[in-house]
Amino acid sequence: MNQQIICSGCGIPVQTKDSDNPGYAPKAALERDVIVCQRCYRLTHYNEVPDVPLTDKDFDKLLDDVSKSDALVVMIVDLFDVEGSWMMKRKDLNHLPLVIVGNKFDLLPHSVNENKIKLWLKKEAMKRGYKPEKIDLMSANKKADVMRIAAMIDQVRNGKDVYIIGSANVGKSTFINQIIRAFDGDEDQLITTSIYPGTTLAFIDLPLDDGSKMYDTPGIINPNQMYRSIPQKEMKLLQPKREIKPIVFQLKEEQTLFIGSLARFDFVSGEANHFVCYFPEKFTPHRTKLSQADDLYARHKGETILSPPSKEALEEVPPLKAETFTIAHDKTDIVIPGLGWVTVGHKGAVVTVHAPENIKVTLREAII
Repeated sequence: MNQQIICSGCGIPVQTKDSDNPGYAPKAALERDVIVCQRCYRLTHYNEVPDVPLTDKDFDKLLDDVSKSDALVVMIVDLFDVEGSWMMKRKDLNHLPLVIVGNKFDLLPHSVNENKIKLWLKKEAMKRGYKPEKIDLMSANKKADVMRIAAMIDQVRNGKDVYIIGSANVGKSTFINQIIRAFDGDEDQLITTSIYPGTTLAFIDLPLDDGSKMYDTPGIINPNQMYRSIPQKEMKLLQPKREIKPIVFQLKEEQTLFIGSLARFDFVSGEANHFVCYFPEKFTPHRTKLSQADDLYARHKGETILSPPSKEALEEVPPLKAETFTIAHDKTDIVIPGLGWVTVGHKGAVVTVHAPENIKVTLREAII
């Protein structure tokens, strides 16, 4: 190979010598009009679980290139997992203009107020030190939404290059593929997408009309996300497929809600209260008495009423750690990043939350 060839699916240089290393493709693949590495080919056609060679340090090095540029940064945030979506904060990116786009708006119940979500997202961003010039919402699966966001980005960028950044699975590559379909129409040029983190391995550039470029960037799993705690083959369970339907429980103190075998909410004390559950469709909450919860979990974890994930997958899940919260405000969300949240109706409730030990459980003002 005299000239470096880049995989159009994940952005990594293609090589034909070592099938165990990223970028490998058999020599015959180099005869195709659009060249992808073997990893992307198998991921696309066979839905194989990929390796994830990209580390946080690797991504930090990639961000060095962004910091040296004069570009617009577009951060995509998963509205179903906002807490798990925030990127690492780097002071050397503060000089670059920033747009924040909340994706997967279609997963939230139709009753939510769009303007309220935008204001809430802006407040959460500023709380973390971000200063966005614009905030908007979309569903990357809807062409009309993507075209509206693309037009907004084109107006804000003022001729600059654009870097699309975000944590794993927030929808960056899906968003860019919609743009490719709309303006290019060549399905062979689409970027590889999947439910698995680590699909994009390097910057992938999309030429813009004025000579600038839009870059898709690799997504790194936030250390606080549930993706860190569950085997890759079970990750699809964490991805809602349709609008989340809230499930309401009226609880008395000393009752427990299990969310599969990945989380548990103990209503330790307080007046009768309502708990509204927002989780992917595979996770149906199960109610029991607090006095029976430990025994129930020991006997049935990974099975029927306390699944998913499977009992086999649970062997790779870190042990659950308990943390107790006193709810200080009416309508408070208890959030487990990457899994979902429970809204507690009234203040005064004391709730102990059990989640994998690496997960940072948080409280927030209810967004619904």
